[in-house]
Amino acid sequence: MNNEYDNEKFFNEYAKMARSQNGLEAAGEWHQLRPLFPKLDGKKVLDLGCGYGWHCKFAVEQGAKQVLGIDLSKKMITEAQKRNADECIQYQVAGIEDYNYPPNTWDCVVSNLALHYVENLDEIFKKIYQTLKADGIFLFNIEHPVFTAGVGQDWIYKTDGTPKYWPVDNYFLSGQRNTHFLGCDVVKYHHTLTQILMGLLNNQFDIAVVEEAQPPKEMMDIPGMTDELRRPMMLLVKAIAKKKR
Repeated sequence: MNNEYDNEKFFNEYAKMARSQNGLEAAGEWHQLRPLFPKLDGKKVLDLGCGYGWHCKFAVEQGAKQVLGIDLSKKMITEAQKRNADECIQYQVAGIEDYNYPPNTWDCVVSNLALHYVENLDEIFKKIYQTLKADGIFLFNIEHPVFTAGVGQDWIYKTDGTPKYWPVDNYFLSGQRNTHFLGCDVVKYHHTLTQILMGLLNNQFDIAVVEEAQPPKEMMDIPGMTDELRRPMMLLVKAIAKKKR
C-alpha cells in the first residue's frame, strides 16, 4: 500500500478539503453511510484507514467502548490524535495489509475511502472476516469501479472547461492505476464490481446493503457537485460475518 498521505504537499492539499476541515457532515456520502452503522453501544470498533479519526470519534459518540483507528500515514495519525482524541480511542500507525487482525475480536470494522489503495482485496476480506465476531459488521466505502476505471480519473472537458463526459476504459483489467490527485501523482487500484461483491461472498460474508453514493440536495449549490450525479464516485457496502457462535 502506497503512502502518499505523508507527502508534505499532498497532506497540505488534503487538509484544505471540506471533509478535512469540517468532518463527517461535510462528506457528501455521510447521509448514506451513517444509517448503515449498526448499534455501537458497548461495542468494539476497528477503523481501517482512519485518517483524521472522524469515524472513530463518531463510534465513541454512539457508545462504542473500544475503538482502534489504524492508518499508514504518521501525519494522519498525528492529526487524529489532535482532533479526535478520546480515552476509548487508540490510534496506531499501520497499513491495512500489515495489521495483525486478531481472531473474533471486533464487533464492527469500518473503512472509508481506503480500500482502493489496496491491491489484494480478497486477502483483506479474508482477514476482516477472521477478526470480526459472529454476526459482526463490515461497513466500507470504496471508490466506485466506474470511477477507478476512469481514464486518468478525470472528465473529458469541453473547450469552455466544463465536463463533457467521464471516460471509462480497461474496466476488466483490474490492478494499478496511476492518477493525479490534489496536485500529486497517486497510485490506486481498480477492482471490478464483481471482484468486490463476489470477494465478500467468497469469504463467507452476507451482503446486507449496496449503495452508490449520491450527494445530498443541500450540497447541490457547491460548485461541481451536480456533476457528481453524472457518474458514481463511491460504492457503499454493508456486510455481515456469518459464523457459528
